Amino acid sequence: MSAAGGGRFADFGPPRRVDGGLKARSTRGTIGVSWWSRRFLEVLESFALGTRLTRGRSYARKGQVLRLDVTPGRVEATVQGSRAEPYRVGIELAVFPAALWERVERDLAAQAFFSARLLAGDLPAELEEVFVAAGAPLFPSGVAELTQRCSCPDFAVPCKHLAATFYLLAEAFDADPFQLLHWRGRSRVELLDRLRTLRAGAADPVGPPRPSDPDTPAPAAAGPGPERTPGEEPAGTARVLAGLPAIPLDEAVDRFWLPPVPLPDRPPSLATGPELLLRQLGAPAPAIGGPGLLERLRRAYRTFGRS
Repeated sequence: MSAAGGGRFADFGPPRRVDGGLKARSTRGTIGVSWWSRRFLEVLESFALGTRLTRGRSYARKGQVLRLDVTPGRVEATVQGSRAEPYRVGIELAVFPAALWERVERDLAAQAFFSARLLAGDLPAELEEVFVAAGAPLFPSGVAELTQRCSCPDFAVPCKHLAATFYLLAEAFDADPFQLLHWRGRSRVELLDRLRTLRAGAADPVGPPRPSDPDTPAPAAAGPGPERTPGEEPAGTARVLAGLPAIPLDEAVDRFWLPPVPLPDRPPSLATGPELLLRQLGAPAPAIGGPGLLERLRRAYRTFGRS
């Protein structure tokens, strides 16, 4: 955390009111509605950041974040605090190397389920397991993987300006799930173009048989399909399903409700200790027991967690 802001904390009061800032769509309760935004915040909360994260929620809901930009490996934001000049926020997360992205893209293109969902603009929950299998979890596994900077004088990490940025970032993932992949180094256009190319290549891996080989049997008819000009690539659904074999209808009736390819297992849930909630809320007020009540609750949580 940079101390570029200088000055005494006593010089700071409530944040300056902002007109036209980026406001969180959630006005109460939790922020984030999709699995990927909730998973992102769940991972952050698992780092035991406690009230350092939650105190930025009011900033996010008041519209104190003036700007939020997501680029490969970096998120930049401008947050209005109590001073006249807004604070500059930066959150960095390493992008995946090109070789790893190529492996993930091949894995995704190999299953029509993923191609269809991604081309439809959706991130299936099973996508997380693909990245785990490739040795590169989609979400950070530790707070050390995130580089957090803010120009305010608060030495806590994250400060409320960084925390507000995290919440607005989660809602940005709700609005466009491909922003999460973009942060990891692959834009929506790049990823979908690559999937289309790989799917088109899988549809005709060897080409037609050579006419000079009389023993080569003619390809079996795959049934009626959309007519295309020679050399024209399939489009839309035809492109996604092009690699699947043609199956006679009488052989497919008993499999009508089953997927054409096996679906991957759902990603494992995040393993957290029984005391996560207590770490997030902090000690209660002295009037209701203070730290003593917190310690009794901690022992109770441990006992219930073992039972």
